[in-house]
Amino acid sequence: MTEVIKVERPGVGDDARAWGPPFTEKGHESAYFLAPNRNKRSIGVNLKSPEGQQIIKDLVKVSDILLENYVPGTLARYGLDYESLRELNPALVYGSLTGYGDTGPSKDKLGYAVMIEGRGGMMACTGIGDQPVKVGVAWTDILTGLHLHGGVLAALYNAKVTGEGRHVKCSLLESQVSALANVASGYLISGEECVRRGTQHPNIVPYGAFPTADGHIVVGALNDAQWNSFCNVMGRPDLEMDEKFKTNEARCANREELNGILNGILKTKPTDEWMALLDALPHKQRLANDKLNNMEGVFSDPQVLARGMRMTVEHTTAGPIEVVGPAVKFDPAPPETERSLPPPALGEHTEWVLRNCLGYSTEKINTLAKDRVIHIMTKDSS
Repeated sequence: MTEVIKVERPGVGDDARAWGPPFTEKGHESAYFLAPNRNKRSIGVNLKSPEGQQIIKDLVKVSDILLENYVPGTLARYGLDYESLRELNPALVYGSLTGYGDTGPSKDKLGYAVMIEGRGGMMACTGIGDQPVKVGVAWTDILTGLHLHGGVLAALYNAKVTGEGRHVKCSLLESQVSALANVASGYLISGEECVRRGTQHPNIVPYGAFPTADGHIVVGALNDAQWNSFCNVMGRPDLEMDEKFKTNEARCANREELNGILNGILKTKPTDEWMALLDALPHKQRLANDKLNNMEGVFSDPQVLARGMRMTVEHTTAGPIEVVGPAVKFDPAPPETERSLPPPALGEHTEWVLRNCLGYSTEKINTLAKDRVIHIMTKDSS
């Protein structure tokens, strides 16, 4: 079984442990920290001390992958950069996640998701009108992690075949720019700036959220056949024959007029009624549609529940807590013990890792704890 070991600062830990409210009623654990940290073991190590640096070096000798997200050059001060560590483990895959990359004029800047959304163009195409809007979650962080994940796994495969490791690098800025996708391509081809259109699509009409009698429905007609089906469901077959709306190109040119018409029609029925009508179409005539959920709606949604996206785990200090389930499923599924480790308390596994992964003696562990090189969770510290 793969072990993922999260190295944290003694006594403080990951900054996200303090990000709240909300916190759990018992244990005062940050909901923000709990979100991405399931299935990890936490050890508290002082990287500024030679003894702490040696712990990391000892872990590198028995590890396949090291991931870090410091400003470029920071870990070199502690002898924990790729060039230093590859001497201890030539097959090591060393993944670096930075704000702006390790070259260029901005390489030393601190970078967080909201800044990168601004500089990387996401805010230019998100929202309505002149007001920039950040995405509702730190999606640039998540996206960059997924990019790095793919690169690291490719390097790991190569290391298993050749015995040679790699330094895999990915930045928030590069991930954000690459994710501009069709918006970036549209600018590079035409030279025209993007326009903020809310939920609407720059190249497809109709596509987005529309008001209904009791909320909103999200609809997308990706081709003219789907548009024709939509017109028939709305009881407006005349729209499909109107030259202003007959093709997607024409609909894009007349989007404001068409959206006004659709708003008026869709407000006449509740969301579920429209969805039932659209889903009743023959398969080849269907167009994508769905409701707009808030968080309560998401986590009571029958499909979300059926796919195991709401689950309960037993946390060391907080007791039973609900967390979001994994997006990827395996068939056959791994044993329950391999996929349900709760988010860790600070230093919860320090002693376990040092003893079981590195073979440190009780005497050595106690000395490291006494010298404040490591943080071991106790009843008081939890």
